[in-house]
Amino acid sequence: AVWSGFTALCGMANSFLTLVLFRLGVGVGEAGLSPPAHSLISDYFEPRKRASALSIYSFGIPLGTMFGAVAGGWIAQNVSWRAAFVIVGLPGILVALAIKLFIKEPPRGYSDMAPADTPILEGEETVPATPAAPAKPPSILAVAKRIFGKWGFFHMVAGITVASFASYGTGQYQAPYFIRMFGLDLATVGLIFGVIGGVAAGAGTLLGGFLTDWAGKRSGRWYALVPAMGLLIACPLYILVYLQDDWRIAAGLLLLPGIFHYTYLGPTFGVIQNAVSLRMRATATALLFFVLNLIALGFGPPFCGWCIDMLSQNLFAGQNLGDFFALCPGGVGAAGAGPVVDAACKLAVAEGTRQGIILNLLIYAWAGVHYLLAAITLPKDMATALASAAED
Repeated sequence: AVWSGFTALCGMANSFLTLVLFRLGVGVGEAGLSPPAHSLISDYFEPRKRASALSIYSFGIPLGTMFGAVAGGWIAQNVSWRAAFVIVGLPGILVALAIKLFIKEPPRGYSDMAPADTPILEGEETVPATPAAPAKPPSILAVAKRIFGKWGFFHMVAGITVASFASYGTGQYQAPYFIRMFGLDLATVGLIFGVIGGVAAGAGTLLGGFLTDWAGKRSGRWYALVPAMGLLIACPLYILVYLQDDWRIAAGLLLLPGIFHYTYLGPTFGVIQNAVSLRMRATATALLFFVLNLIALGFGPPFCGWCIDMLSQNLFAGQNLGDFFALCPGGVGAAGAGPVVDAACKLAVAEGTRQGIILNLLIYAWAGVHYLLAAITLPKDMATALASAAED
């Protein structure tokens, strides 16, 4: 409710300060969802099904992105950006009410006690006894040692962090790239990234969870190998998209990398939940998202933007027209600079955005290497963690 309410309030901001404060409210609200949600889902589903279950939960990311991009882009183009925030934000409050009214919470650790494929919450008499919970919840330090202290888990966290760094960075500038390079409007760009990108990302998210749970029956290494292969395949496919000179071809090619890219979400979330005891699960997700937000969301977009600025500056400097930052504020020619400078600014920024995005896309390969490293010890680490969780 807080998340959605502050999203709607962003449309009513009347200054930079109020918009910042409302965005802070969005962040606070968003932070309250995934930690308890991951823990709740892990109570519903046994360890060998958690990657699939959490991939379905994570499917909300591309689904929401698709709705927000298509609806938000059209509303911003045809009504106003303020209306887009309000219309996209308010329905979430209804979802919050539905969660309060209809979501049933199972006993803590239910799926860890129940045999495979046992229905959940069919009746009070069918629910096995909940394992005794410790008197005090474990400390944040204890949870951090569990998920960062083993080679396999550390590299799973590093993999999702590095992949998210690239994703947040390039994602911030994908729409501006299509606008700058091809002159598209907001509604068209929203349609491209909403429908094409959303469908591909959604398919990849679900595929990653179900494929790893299926392959994981043979070896726990697949919880790292599937994300590794997905990211290593997605990297060159994404680069191919940004080498195209026709936006229609580029948009069509976007279907391919997204299918492979997002295969890491479900497996990583599943492994982290299986790495800790039931009283650690929400805190483990909170720590994971703290690292993600601090490093990936905090530094990914600024780094990609800095790369684009530097590359655009170098491209503009080759034309000997003067200082890029003085003559090209916002990527267009300064007032009174003339049409030649304006055209040079736009060309430099469009090509600089292309090169900056491609440079940052290479980071996906780095993330893939982390998942390959995780596969070395992951089966042993998971077995040890499950034994420790049972003792806890």
